[in-house]
Amino acid sequence: MSILNKHKFIETNASLLLVLSFIVVTIGGIVEIAPLFYIQNTIEKVEGVRPYTPLELAGRDIYIREGCYVCHSQMIRPMRDEVERYGHYSLAAESMYDHPFQWGSKRTGPDLARVGGRYSDAWHVDHLSNPQAVVPESVMPKYAFLSNAEIDGRYIEDIMKVHRIVGVPYTTEMLDAAVADFKAQADPEAGTAGLEERYKKVNIANFDGNPALTEMDALISYLQVLGTMVDFSTFIPDPKR
Repeated sequence: MSILNKHKFIETNASLLLVLSFIVVTIGGIVEIAPLFYIQNTIEKVEGVRPYTPLELAGRDIYIREGCYVCHSQMIRPMRDEVERYGHYSLAAESMYDHPFQWGSKRTGPDLARVGGRYSDAWHVDHLSNPQAVVPESVMPKYAFLSNAEIDGRYIEDIMKVHRIVGVPYTTEMLDAAVADFKAQADPEAGTAGLEERYKKVNIANFDGNPALTEMDALISYLQVLGTMVDFSTFIPDPKR
């Protein structure tokens, strides 16, 4: 019996095909997954990477809720054209506290992995409120309503507790101060010493310029932290990885 005839016999026998397919998938799964149990850490730890502040975390949830990930990626590939346009290629460690990660694959709009600090808070307010007024050819919808949606952070501690369950290293101190830190980050006049001690290189500002704390504040705080945690002027990749 030739190889083709044997293959035909397998394809025409549903039960045999199912069993053999299961065996192949099982072997492939073991080969891919088993080595991970012998690796102490699959992500190279990089200095500067920290968990999101309560306000940044809320902004990230708004980013996901509004579907921003559909048109914007957060993954700069190690290719010359991307590095020259967006900056240093993305590191796995930069997404280690993202659940789920926001790498994406479609770029109707530009990649946002290094957007933090590139534009002013006022620019973000104008762009989110009326994208076409800033970039005439933009197809991005308007998000002006975020400036009218006030938030108080009443559930942020619970959200942080869930993230701690999946591995984000939020301490008990961070959880206890969650609501206070949530409000303090958008109020430069508030006492922020504790916030700055708990979260390194945190941006503190009235992001949307309005007295009330809004979803616009939260979203801009998240955008402004993207790509700013790691100092790439001193970063040296681990040659063993």
